[in-house]
This record gives sequence, C-alpha cells and structure tokens, in this order.
Amino acid sequence: MSAVTGFKRLALAVGALVLGVFGALAVVSFLIPKDHVREAVKSEIKAATGLNPLLRGDVSVSLFPSGQVALTDVALGEDMAEPPLHAARLVARLSFLPLLMGRIDIADITLENPRIILAMDERGRSNWARLISSLGRAVEPEAPSFSEIRINNGTLIVRDDFHKIYEVVSHADLSLAWPAISRSFAATGHVRYRGEPLEIGVTLANFNAALQGERSTLKARVGGALFKFTFDGAVATRPTLKIEGATSADSPSLRRALLWLGKKPLPGGGFERMSLKAQANVVGGTVALSQVNLELDGNAAEGVLTFAADGRQTLQGTLAVDHLDLTPYLSTVRLLTSTEREWSRTRLNLDGLATADFDLRLSAGKVTIGSTSLGRTAIATNLRGGKLGVSIGESRGFGGVIRGSLGLAKSEHGASFTSQLQFDGVNLERCIGDIFGVKRIEGRGNMTVTLEGSGPNVYALTRTLNGEATLTANKGALTGMNVEQLLRRLERRPLSGGNEYRTGRTPFEQLAVNLTITDGKISVEDVTLRGTAVRLAMIGEASIPSRDLDMKGVATLVAAGANAKPFELPFAVQGPWDDPLLLPDAHILIQRSGAAAPLLEALRARREQARQPPATPAAQPVMPMIREAAPAAVSPPLVRDSDAPAVSPVPATGLSPAEEPQPDVTSGAREAAMPPDRDKESAAGVGTPLQPDSATEATTRAPAKP
Repeated sequence: MSAVTGFKRLALAVGALVLGVFGALAVVSFLIPKDHVREAVKSEIKAATGLNPLLRGDVSVSLFPSGQVALTDVALGEDMAEPPLHAARLVARLSFLPLLMGRIDIADITLENPRIILAMDERGRSNWARLISSLGRAVEPEAPSFSEIRINNGTLIVRDDFHKIYEVVSHADLSLAWPAISRSFAATGHVRYRGEPLEIGVTLANFNAALQGERSTLKARVGGALFKFTFDGAVATRPTLKIEGATSADSPSLRRALLWLGKKPLPGGGFERMSLKAQANVVGGTVALSQVNLELDGNAAEGVLTFAADGRQTLQGTLAVDHLDLTPYLSTVRLLTSTEREWSRTRLNLDGLATADFDLRLSAGKVTIGSTSLGRTAIATNLRGGKLGVSIGESRGFGGVIRGSLGLAKSEHGASFTSQLQFDGVNLERCIGDIFGVKRIEGRGNMTVTLEGSGPNVYALTRTLNGEATLTANKGALTGMNVEQLLRRLERRPLSGGNEYRTGRTPFEQLAVNLTITDGKISVEDVTLRGTAVRLAMIGEASIPSRDLDMKGVATLVAAGANAKPFELPFAVQGPWDDPLLLPDAHILIQRSGAAAPLLEALRARREQARQPPATPAAQPVMPMIREAAPAAVSPPLVRDSDAPAVSPVPATGLSPAEEPQPDVTSGAREAAMPPDRDKESAAGVGTPLQPDSATEATTRAPAKP
C-alpha cells in the first residue's frame, strides 16, 4: 500500500469519527431531558454565584455545532415583587469535554435584553443587599465559576427614593470577565446614558474581597464625547464607603456636560474647556480632592476641593491661580445696548444659580476683566440657595486698593443686586472710566459706592437703585473743560464765547463729591472743587435710567489781590453724562457787559410800559416801537447813561481800544425784539451756548448806523 493511499484512508477514518461524534451529539440533544438540563444549569448558576435563579420559560438544548442551553424568562429574586434582574433570554454555553463525559459545565453566560433594577428605599436599603450578600458567601475558591458573562442590549435602572434619583442606562453591551469568584473582576463595553454613548471599563483586583466590603484595588474608566473620567486606587465599603486614589476628568465643554447631566444652565458665559487632576479621598458622601490641578477656560489653578453630596450638593475649596481671566464668564452680560446709549432690556436669567452651592476662596496674581486688569487679588465667593455673594478681601487695581462685596440673587422681581465697594488711592480716570464709562477726572482719590436694586433687566434695575456714593481727590484735574480760561475770557468780554469749555483741563487741589441715590435718581448734594485759580460748587440731579444730568453751580475765578473782588459766574450742566453741555448764565453776562446792559434795562422799561393800559383806545403799532428801540439801543446818549459805565478812551481793563468790547448792534436789536418768554428764560439764568468769539467780534466791530 502506498503512503498516499494510507493517508487517504486515515483521513476518511478521522472524518467519519468526527461526523459520528457530531451526529451523536445532535441526536443526544434531542434525547436529554429538558428538566434535567434546567436543573443542572440552575445548580451551576447557584454554585458559581450563590444566587438562586428563577427559570420560568422554555428550555432548549443544542449540542451541535456547540453545546449550549437557552432559557427564556429568567429572573433573580424569586420572592420579590420586582426582581432585581430579569432577562428575556439566557444562553449558557457548555464546556465540550465535560459534556462528552456526561456532565454539564457552563463556560459562559449571555443575558439578552436584561433589565437590571438597583433600588434604594427611603431608609437607604438596597434591593441588591441580600443578593450581594449571597454572592459574597458563594463558595470556596475551588467552586465552579464562569469565565465570562455577556450582556446584550441591557437596561440598568437606578432608583433612589431617599435622594429622589431616577436614572436609566440603556443599550448596554458589556462583557463581565469572571474567571473565579476569589480573583479579579472586569467589566468592559458600551452603554448609552442620556442619549450619549459611553465606553466603560471597571476592574477589581479581588472581587470577593470587594463583595465582603474589604479593601480592593479599583480601576475605572468612563469616556464619551462630552466627558471622560479615570480613577486608579482602592475601594472599601466596610464600615462605610471609602475610596482613595488618583483621579482625572476632562471635558471639551463643562457647560454642555452639566446640561447633559441634568443640571440647570450656568449663568453668564465661559465654563467650556475643563481638565482636572487630583488625589481623591471619598468617605461616605464627601469627596475630598487634594493636589488639585484644575484648568478651566485657560485658567490654571492649584489647591484643594471638597464636594459634599449628603443632602444638597456643596462644593468648597481654596484655589490659587497666577492669572485669572474672568472675561469669558461676563461675555454674555450686556449692560448697554449696541448703541452704547441706553441700558439693556434683555431679561436677566439667573436660573443657573440654583444648580448647586459652593464656597470658594481664590487668590490670583493677576485678574483680567475685559480691558480692565487688576493686580494681586484675594476674593471669596459663596453661592447658597440661589444667592451669589462675592467678598473682595483686597484687590490691587487702578493703582490703589479695592475692598468690598457684591451680591446677586434671583428674586420675585427678576434679579436683586447689592454692592458695597471702597476704592482707596485709585487712579480716578481709569477707575471711573472702566466702571461707569465716564473719563472726566484725573488724579488719585478715594471713592465709596453703596447700591442695591432689583428688576427683570438692567434698565428696570437702574430704576430701583438706592444708595449713596462719595468721592474725594487731591491734586487732579477735570478734563474736557478749561474753566479758568473760560472765566477769564468772560470776565474780560462777557458776551464773547467759544468752545473752550469743551476742551482742555481744569486743575484742582481738592475735589469732594457727595451723592444720594433714590429710585434711580441721583441727588447731587455737594460737589466742591478748589483750585489755585478756580473754585466750583454744584448741586442738582442726575438720572441713571436716562443717563443724563441736570445740575447748576457757580464758578469762581480767584482774585489776584486781597482786595480784588472775585469773578463769579452761575452756570448749568445739562445733557448726557458722557457728553454734557455747559451753559453759562446769559443774564449775568449781559449785565456785566458795558454795552449790552443798558439795552437790557431799556428793553425791560419798554416792556413794563407796554404792559400798562394805553390812555386812548388807539394803540400804537408794535413794529414802530420795536424799530424805535433798535436805534435807541446804540445811540450815544443811551450808552452814556448815568446807570451804565462810561466808555472812556482808555479802557479800565488795560486793553487797547481795538480789543475793548464794542456795543453789539445785532445783539441789541435781537434783545429789543425778544418776546417776553424768551427774556424770562434769560433772566432766570438758563442761557444758550454763547456764539464763537470770532463771530461776536465781527458783529461788535461793525460800524453802527445812526
């Protein structure tokens, strides 16, 4: 017989044997009693896990091509109204060699469409307590075990009646590696939580010790598109839950992750990119994080954090950061409209303040808020019951020191705001400009601001503001006006004007401001400016909602000599507070004018005469009287009236004849034709901006017609 023929016969024999074995197994699968298989599988599960399964459905046995037993309607906890575990189908794969010897050994189990319920009653008792206790007392190390338990399309329901928690994890495809009850346990796979797929990995070095509540090494990993978490440490549950080890968390958007977890939207902006690394120590319901390295929106901080989950969730801690940029968190806050002229009327949403409670202390080497930069800062933030409080222990800002507190809370009116701030030795131009948007004061000084108000939006809040403010400064200047130059010009030429009051600066030695705020209206109780050449005193009102001013004051030009009389000029300040209009008292200026004062007196006399009833019914026409008034205003006898100062060839002011003010013919004519109401306004001191000096000189130097 040739070798080829021998190999062919051997192959045929082996093939026939294999076919015979598989055929025999196929036949035996129909001959094995199903009740025997059911009891054998039930005994194997109980021996491996210590749990007594309830097999309520049909049983099917298949030994070809591989040995397996399929059972339907399987549950654990037969004496419970709601079983902790229920599977639509359980498939047990049988070991091949023991099966040939007539023994049924389960190699692994697959649970299809299982429903796992983890429930806690109001007393904190779990429905898995008894089952886990049975699993922990399972058997000796040599007892049979499964190499793997697979879960296909499972659902996990977590219901905590004590903490009012109800969560569902669906589409669970997990593999539970279970080589032996006394050795390691691992669970890996995928689940879906709140619509997001997650990858899960959990490893226990000593599963039996963990079930008994003893210390065991634990490694956990949860990863998804919105959140990633890892832990490497140890866990024990006796006498209380204790976890310690290294942990890390990462999220591309903390704001979206919190929304995904069911938290309310955080107010403001920011809270995007987040990374956390720390040493975790969990005792009971308290999580303590030490050696914290936290990065949030580009801010890197170090310190310690404590999170308490007992009752209301509370976060406490102390963090230190080199550079703290608060701009992202205030990016959505709009105090003004896009035109920067009116307060915003967008609704203030503070629902996010009720997400959790926290008490954090922060120290920063530098703080940035938009275009404003502060130096070394120490603050404490407290959020409790939806009320946010910020206490500024000390902040080096605007060249000085800032202290005080800020408060923000949700109220029945929408939002409630409070502030108590103290600024010591600050640069007033930068400070007032950055906070209020008004840059009118140079120098250093002290400022206090106390405010409180409420409303659904910023505009409504400004209408309810109440409080007070003070400001004191030394050796500074008012910018945007040169009061000294204007006063000297008006003293020399009362009817001249110009735009000098809108340019330049007014130096001062002392400045004091006292304000009282009631329902959004500012009462300017006292504004006093003292300089070497000028003094100012002002009172009046200002409106915060409309952002305008209505004030009156007196500007005094300090006399050069002790016996000289100072020049005083009443004035009014009106208009928007970022660009107000200065209005000198026109009545006073006309009275000081040697040429125009007689015209004003003559006009008053004419009007008094016109108000008296005429002697005859035939009234004289008005226009001839006006035409007569104009020539009379410039006639030499009227100019040289004994009530008016005489015009001498050598002016008393020391100016040349060319520079000496001349009678304003046009102005005199206009005054003569001015209606009574217009004269009342001028006499009351509410004047109009004076004409430019060039136009005035051109008018006054025109030759008067006889």
